[in-house]
Amino acid sequence: MKIVVLDNDRSQTDLICQVLTSAGHVCHGFQTGRDLLSQLRKEEYDMLIFDWQVGDMGGADLMRKAREKLNENAPVLFMTTASGEDDIVAGLDAGAEDYMIKPLRRSEMVARVQALLRRAFPTQNGAEQLQFGQYVFETRPGRLLMDGNVLDVTHKEFYLALLFFRNIGRPLSRAYIHEAVWIRETEVPSRTMDTHVSRVRNKLQLKPENGFRLVPVYSYGYRLEKLGG
Repeated sequence: MKIVVLDNDRSQTDLICQVLTSAGHVCHGFQTGRDLLSQLRKEEYDMLIFDWQVGDMGGADLMRKAREKLNENAPVLFMTTASGEDDIVAGLDAGAEDYMIKPLRRSEMVARVQALLRRAFPTQNGAEQLQFGQYVFETRPGRLLMDGNVLDVTHKEFYLALLFFRNIGRPLSRAYIHEAVWIRETEVPSRTMDTHVSRVRNKLQLKPENGFRLVPVYSYGYRLEKLGG
């Protein structure tokens, strides 16, 4: 599903989009309400997530204008701080379907987003599939298949593999991988990430004869390469 995210803080929108992209969605982030509304005039989205205290316009005003351009079934989820009780009341009164308290937790955000989308688009409740050659990622159950066979991967291995496949040919820094997969775990030893990458490489058989190669990028991170065109 296509999700649009608005927050004044660029690092926050990037983080949310990383998480939702890893969960199988297409996500576009913006820092101003003006830019978001301009984008909504050009492209259709299935969901809006935004900070109620966005700087260049009020939350209720933004939501009203966005509703005019969003898919008619598109749910709205807004974010606020723990002290923003008035924002919560105002947002729900204005017609938002749900809210989240900052700082956001990855698992909770993904669960809330998936629940809202299932409710809004009941005919699309089946497993969302993303295919890359012989690999098929079913994002809702978190299942990974290779040549039709289910691979035994953990939750983190699944999202780590999906992150690489959604960024084929692009070097990913260790910091980027950490934020996308180990979102709220501040103390993740370097060896832990290397071990997970090694397991993904082995379990998915990412080797030249299968058309892919997962390689380290010296002093930076990792890159998944597609071989043979």
